[in-house]
Amino acid sequence: MMSQQSKRELHAEVQARYLKASRAEKQKILDEFTANTGYHRKYAIRILKHGYKHRPSLRKSKGRKAIYRGEVVEVLEQIWEIYGRICSKRLHPYLPEGIKVLERCGEIELSPETKELLLHISRSSIDRCLAHARFNKPRGLSTTKPGTLLKKNIPVRTFADWNEDQPGFMEVDLVAHCGESAAGQFLYTLTCTDLCTGWTEPIALPRRSQEAVCNSIKTMRQDLPFDLLGIDSDNGSEFINDLLYHYCLDEKITFTRSRPYKKNDQAHVEQKNWSVVRHVVGYDRLESSEQYALLEDIYADLRLYVNFFQPVLKLISKERIVNKVICKYDIAKTPYQRVMERKEVSLARKAHLLNLYLHLNPAELRRRIDEKILQLWSTISK
Repeated sequence: MMSQQSKRELHAEVQARYLKASRAEKQKILDEFTANTGYHRKYAIRILKHGYKHRPSLRKSKGRKAIYRGEVVEVLEQIWEIYGRICSKRLHPYLPEGIKVLERCGEIELSPETKELLLHISRSSIDRCLAHARFNKPRGLSTTKPGTLLKKNIPVRTFADWNEDQPGFMEVDLVAHCGESAAGQFLYTLTCTDLCTGWTEPIALPRRSQEAVCNSIKTMRQDLPFDLLGIDSDNGSEFINDLLYHYCLDEKITFTRSRPYKKNDQAHVEQKNWSVVRHVVGYDRLESSEQYALLEDIYADLRLYVNFFQPVLKLISKERIVNKVICKYDIAKTPYQRVMERKEVSLARKAHLLNLYLHLNPAELRRRIDEKILQLWSTISK
């Protein structure tokens, strides 16, 4: 048997004679060629007339050349870090505004080519460029003690009763900074989240009491960019009490509670307990006055960082098909952007928010928060 190389060499010599030969001579040349090469007669005629066709390489293609690399990935990682390592579904729609803010604050300088690539990057490309490892977080302890006082007077609101058409209806919940033991005195965080806009207010509490919770809600109410129309809490005694109940009656604030042991009734604030409070502060035990002062300083910056520079998704519809639930979400926007779109918010409050927004630097807020968190952790290790 001839090798492929020998067959090709023979083909190169025979082809010129074959094309010039007469019909009888071609038959003789074809007989000799097929006898030596073992080719089928039809295949031999085809390659003697037209030559061998080029065969594609059997090696795997290396794929498309990477577009997002080098400076683009470095800048994307920097932006991702500044905006709290949020997922691509939240970062992607906010990226043009986020770049604009950082350029205005002098935090980044982009070449026209890099900026063009970042403005046209897709969500999947963001995920590929930011493929960092996930890590698990511990779970906190539940410190909710049922409050029976006035429980029958405060109506139950389930997850199906959410009213998201108007800002001002807020879910509230406590986060315990008790570490691994709920014994003794320790600090708390009161988390308040608006259903319509996602506006979130974290407030440090020195202890869990009716007075501390009621006073914090009064303070939070003054800092909101809209009127407080209603609050929804769990069944803890710090909320279900005469003091908060009559305050809401006097101020015409709707007061509702969730069903016992049904955390999904407070899905909005439960999610913020993790993404805002636990993600930043962690699960360590906090109990000293020094730690309380640091926690207040952290939340003073964190409320601005979360509400002005953290885009959130809102559920538009949910459809169950057999055993599969299909959820549709809107385009991610920051709570600030959602507040500015609401007609119920007065122009004076919008003007105040716009002025504050133009003077904020997300990178500086992030640095201040990280610096204070390190100070807080240093007090824990003492």
